[in-house]
Amino acid sequence: MSAFLRPVFGAAARPAVRSFSSTSARGVARVQIIGNLADTPEVRATSTGREMIKYAVASNSGPRSDRVTSWFNITSFVEGKARDFLLTLPKGTTVFVEGDLSLRNWSDEEGRNRQAVNILHRNIEVLRRPYTGPRETPETEAEAEGEAQEQQ
Repeated sequence: MSAFLRPVFGAAARPAVRSFSSTSARGVARVQIIGNLADTPEVRATSTGREMIKYAVASNSGPRSDRVTSWFNITSFVEGKARDFLLTLPKGTTVFVEGDLSLRNWSDEEGRNRQAVNILHRNIEVLRRPYTGPRETPETEAEAEGEAQEQQ
């Protein structure tokens, strides 16, 4: 029998059962989004007083002649340096966001059924920062004023 046709021992198919955990299996919906920050992230307080960061990402799809923009609202509970980094990102920054997706159903005041997609931020990577032009320093401002006075 050829080595390629022989069954390989020890490489049996693994069962689909989570034998390593005592908790029940939960479905996790992961989402990955590439898009631009719609505005700078902002800090808000939850009803329990815990701080969260909310921001929105706009993602485009389709050809330029028929472009469709999808908007995603994202919530983050990061702390420390990751929190400070997230708060410094300006509007227009192209980001890659990974998060957990959940769907929330509720009834509004008029009795209509509503749905909202919630994304809980897990990871963010900056792909491109918006160009803001050369930065003005006190030295370059003084030089520009001096040149303007010389021309007069």
